[in-house]
Amino acid sequence: MKLEDLDKIINSRAEADPSESWTAKLLAQGPEKCAEKFGEEAIEAIIEAVKGDDKALISEAADVIFHYLVMLKSRDINLDDVMKELKSRTNKSGLREKEDRS
Repeated sequence: MKLEDLDKIINSRAEADPSESWTAKLLAQGPEKCAEKFGEEAIEAIIEAVKGDDKALISEAADVIFHYLVMLKSRDINLDDVMKELKSRTNKSGLREKEDRS
């Protein structure tokens, strides 16, 4: 699966009945709840990375990516815009890019 495929699935489920779709239910709770859930999943991924359980980390990483995209959707931020930002950063060294943002 590509990131763009998952983004399309999230966008289609956003219109679903919140009683029938986890994605729609989460989005109906607003950006704050979406961000909170993303944070929870990120912490769980960090824990698994430190523990060294690759299988659990892969599972948590999938949750992080999913909830990250839901959080973007909750703020009407398009994945394409994030990808364009990443692409613009590949044209210079990471150290220079970080310096430019400071």
